[in-house]
Amino acid sequence: MLDLGIAGRRALVTASSRGLGFGCAQALAAAGVDLVMNGRSAETLEAAAETLRLDHGVSVNTVATDITTAEGQEVVLSAAGDVDILVTNAGGPPPGIWSDWGRDEWIAALDANMLTPIALMTACLPSMQGRGWGRVVNITSQSVKAPIPALGLSNGARAGLTGFVAGTARQVAPDGVTINNLLPGIHATDRADQLDGTVSRQENISIDEARARRAATIPARRYGTPDEFGAACAFLCSVHAGFIVGQNILLDGGAVNLSM
Repeated sequence: MLDLGIAGRRALVTASSRGLGFGCAQALAAAGVDLVMNGRSAETLEAAAETLRLDHGVSVNTVATDITTAEGQEVVLSAAGDVDILVTNAGGPPPGIWSDWGRDEWIAALDANMLTPIALMTACLPSMQGRGWGRVVNITSQSVKAPIPALGLSNGARAGLTGFVAGTARQVAPDGVTINNLLPGIHATDRADQLDGTVSRQENISIDEARARRAATIPARRYGTPDEFGAACAFLCSVHAGFIVGQNILLDGGAVNLSM
């Protein structure tokens, strides 16, 4: 097994009680990283944390709060202190069409999927720079590369985050700090269930049929798993990824076909 070289480091992973966030927390814990985990449900979050404590013997602190609010960010950052690794994650906004969304919906999407990760990076980067080492991974979406019509709110907010990272990553790289984005396609998470449920209702088909149809559009012919997503995240946080800077890395089973 490849030694990631990050045992004993400290990481903050937001929205990590389940799904892709938990996959990332799990992979980091397996590499010996101590964790600060965040989620909205205290019960679900603590159960996830206890699993990692028992399985990997690392220290795991939990902070149950809404990370997309200024108050939630203050509580989490206060509990986390100076971290070596930051993994940002938040649930995506609901699907719809352009006429569904007014200013309030746009502000909510920007707060969750652009401004929250920017605020967390703004808080954590200076101490990373001061120590000469740090890793930031933002969980965004394949829609950054290929916008999805029904996910206009997500497309817009995550594109804004991508633009911010493009410049910032190159400004902090001389200090030994890397920032990269992981772009998931469809993975077997609650988010996929939400999207498949919408298709099921709209087209009057079963949710299993909706899943099968979506899987058939992916060259790998399946949904991704949180475990393999987490493994990719952990590698980007490792000592081996110091020359990967400001990249947008697709994990989508080949769904987005880019030749360049």
